[in-house]
Amino acid sequence: MHRIMIVLVAAVSAAGLGASQDLVYDPINPSFGGNPFNSSHLLGIANSQNDFEAPVDETGESQADLFLRQLESRLLSGLAGQVTEAIFGDDPQESGIIQFDTQTIEFVRGLDSVTISVFDVTTGQTTEIILPSLAFPTIHTVSHSPSASYLVPCINR
Repeated sequence: MHRIMIVLVAAVSAAGLGASQDLVYDPINPSFGGNPFNSSHLLGIANSQNDFEAPVDETGESQADLFLRQLESRLLSGLAGQVTEAIFGDDPQESGIIQFDTQTIEFVRGLDSVTISVFDVTTGQTTEIILPSLAFPTIHTVSHSPSASYLVPCINR
């Protein structure tokens, strides 16, 4: 019993003498305040674990094909500019038809809206867009004969 008491007193007195300190977090990643010399090591580990591969261009598009696609895009952009100018420009027309390759674009100005119809000859599909009069500031009422309403002759590619 005497020994138990001595061990118990020793344990209690040793527990009081033990020193402790605060726990401090030291970041490893230099992005979060860690050692800047760890950056190349961490980048190497991240690259070795990265299994992502950049997509490969499977179209095999040549420079000539890319040029033709960009040229066609520019022509269509110019055509869209002409249609916009004819509908909303300084001297807007009441109606008009524009043909480009296999597409026919027709617009008709009404009292409260402008109706734009795009007809694709190859598919037979017609897309109709109706713009309310709030989309443009003024409506000019100018009458044209149907024969004078054509804007641009057929553009062949």
